[in-house]
Amino acid sequence: MHFCPKGRISVSLVDTHINSRQTIRNHTAKSRTNMRDSSPQGTYKVQALDRAFAVLDLLGESDTPLGLAQVASSLQLHKSTAHRFLMVLERHRMVERTTSGKFRLGLRLFDFGNRAIEQYDLRDRAQPHLRRLVAETEETAHLCIMESAHIIYIDKIEPSRSVRMITRIGASNPVHSTSVGKAILAFLPEEKVADIISRCRFERFTHRTIATPEALRAEIEKTRRRGYAVDDEELEEGLRCIAVPLLDAQRQPVAAVSISGPSFRVTAQKLPAIANQLLQCVRGISVDMGYVSSSRGNRTTWSA
Repeated sequence: MHFCPKGRISVSLVDTHINSRQTIRNHTAKSRTNMRDSSPQGTYKVQALDRAFAVLDLLGESDTPLGLAQVASSLQLHKSTAHRFLMVLERHRMVERTTSGKFRLGLRLFDFGNRAIEQYDLRDRAQPHLRRLVAETEETAHLCIMESAHIIYIDKIEPSRSVRMITRIGASNPVHSTSVGKAILAFLPEEKVADIISRCRFERFTHRTIATPEALRAEIEKTRRRGYAVDDEELEEGLRCIAVPLLDAQRQPVAAVSISGPSFRVTAQKLPAIANQLLQCVRGISVDMGYVSSSRGNRTTWSA
């Protein structure tokens, strides 16, 4: 919990791009080498583009800027080749150089990310339903999608209350510590779940954070049975969140909607009622997105 001026309390979600230098060292040689053979069979391959994106991926995975030698070694490229790619990416502001001569992602990527979110049709279709949900619950609503082992906040609607969450559209958090992450995981095919869990670092944020693959799988199964996921102060002390997945026409999760607020307001006793309000919200989004027809009568409700 963080205390704001005037005595108001806010709960902060941290934008945690948590992959570290250890992640880079742990990448297998198979995924680093033979860039020309890294694309799936049957797809178009442009070696220069593949290598440029590999450079961007590498810099994005590191929590510190990388030197030329590190980039070349990690991707098993000649230094001169890595240097050419970095110079082109720097010219287009996809990469920038620090005062120490190392490289990190450029701010133009941030602009692209914001534009992608703005153009995301789901966000526009969901907004009226999110606003209605916030009016009903008087808590903060988020719309999130999954990217690798993280979730990304693509929209947020706040209530007018003085105690509310401080989050940023475009920020991300690891799936294992968020209700939206667990809500999406619970309805993915098993092979996808296994792949995502294998990517999780299981960093602990509070004493309640899920810390092992086995514990996460147990929570996924619980989520699958009851139909909604809970973050019970697992990302930040004093913050409780509940989420429901948004399923497409093939019953695959494409996003999740959550309600978040201070645990003294979002109590365990209120969770089934909030889950029902979330269900109505995602049902409305599904109709507007064309995933289900408006006459489809799923009347599921949850009780304590």
